[in-house]
Amino acid sequence: MNKKEFEVIIIGGSYAGLSTAMALGRSLRDTLIIDAGKPCNRQTPHSHNFLTQDGSTPQEISEIVKRQLSKYDSIKFYNGLAVSGKSIKKGFEITTANGDVFTSKKLVFATGIKDIMPDTNGFSQCWGISVVHCPYCHGYEIRHKKTAIIANGERAFHLTSLVNNLTKEITIITSRTKDFEESLLDKLKQYNIKIIEKEISKIEHKKGQLESIVFKDGSIENYECAYASVPFEQNSTIPKVLGCKFTEHGHIEVNSMQKTTAEGIFACGDNSTMMRSVAIAVSSGNITGAVINNELTQERF
Repeated sequence: MNKKEFEVIIIGGSYAGLSTAMALGRSLRDTLIIDAGKPCNRQTPHSHNFLTQDGSTPQEISEIVKRQLSKYDSIKFYNGLAVSGKSIKKGFEITTANGDVFTSKKLVFATGIKDIMPDTNGFSQCWGISVVHCPYCHGYEIRHKKTAIIANGERAFHLTSLVNNLTKEITIITSRTKDFEESLLDKLKQYNIKIIEKEISKIEHKKGQLESIVFKDGSIENYECAYASVPFEQNSTIPKVLGCKFTEHGHIEVNSMQKTTAEGIFACGDNSTMMRSVAIAVSSGNITGAVINNELTQERF
């Protein structure tokens, strides 16, 4: 790619990044999308709860958007990984793993997050298929099934309360001593929710479809699906290097306009919200593009 200077660089080319690019492309802003091609939902068979695309695969949605973006000449794509960044006099400088260097006036992180899988045989193979994180994204498809909630404490209670509307066969697996306030335990008993405190040894499955959970004491319980709460980390370390602040949960801190605490830097999508969905990522990206265009306009006009 010969062009090295842009008005905006977007790091991350999934839904939030592509949505940002569309808003900028329609305002003729010179925009570069740097994307390594490894979205966190690449193993998920279908995407749901997004208007006009309910049931489409994540890849299908991305391909449609990229085709639509191709008509905006001011948008350019770079296939690669952004590895470092620094502030310069007129904006930002981003360097990729291949050593290419690009500059921009504004910078957008749409880099997503990386779920940290437990060291449990079979877990990662089922993640996003039959072991899922969100009842809004996946709950309807696994309704009325025998379901495990792999979590503890308030998080387990919250998931259980949502899932209880989708199935009545729920078991909480805490994997260690249960950690619930008495009032929560009373509520779980009221709804006949069983709690298993044993540690999981492995998840038995066929091509990602959960069949049973094997515990370290050798016992086995059959389930058709599970919800799990797993920790995460940011996909990119560059926001921290550039001075962006983070929330107590580990997300990039942004305001209602998707601005980070670092001047000229924006963040959108999963890296900056607890609400993980395609629709919310697209919305946050659309806001980001509009706000950046307005800032560039105010700086020039």
